[in-house]
Amino acid sequence: MAEMTGASSSSSGLIVSNSKAIRSFLQLASVDPSLPEPLRDTAVALCSQSSVPYKSLRSLWSASDPSTRPSLCLIFRGASFIFTSPKPRQKSEELKARLRKLEELAERNSYAELIKDIVPKGTHEPFSSYKDQLGFGLHVLVTMFTGYLVGYAAFRALFSHNPVMNVAGGILGLVFAMLVETLLFIIKSSDFTPKSKLQSGISKLKKDQ
Repeated sequence: MAEMTGASSSSSGLIVSNSKAIRSFLQLASVDPSLPEPLRDTAVALCSQSSVPYKSLRSLWSASDPSTRPSLCLIFRGASFIFTSPKPRQKSEELKARLRKLEELAERNSYAELIKDIVPKGTHEPFSSYKDQLGFGLHVLVTMFTGYLVGYAAFRALFSHNPVMNVAGGILGLVFAMLVETLLFIIKSSDFTPKSKLQSGISKLKKDQ
């Protein structure tokens, strides 16, 4: 009967268990003067092993004297075949990197699936793009310049012969324009609730009532 084992063997090919008949043949082959010395050394080495490569055993049997050697049927009587499991396939570095990317992608998808009911969709964050930042900067500059002109013109109408007061009026208008722009920015930033979420909240309140 064939036996399955996970032990790896140094010899490739078919492996058989070292039965009593095989061990007896190896002992005779180790002292057979008709065999070359390398084959006799092989027979001595195989005697102490629990399994024997079929290829080595066949070489010893073929080189033995046909008149004294036993038949192959007698040698393999009571022996069983040993099948070695293949070595695990080594993964390449490219495959490992690809598997890591797939795992990270799966984790991100799982996290997005978990928070999809928590994080509202379509929420636009202020300054989320370079275009928004540039537009806001230009808008602030225009507002400050306009405030300065308005303040300068107002104080010039009141103090036509005082350049210092005219400049002070321009600075005061600039500061006022900055305050107005800051107030508008705070209002715009705080208004982040999407309409869909607000409507769902109102419908939920109506159902509770």
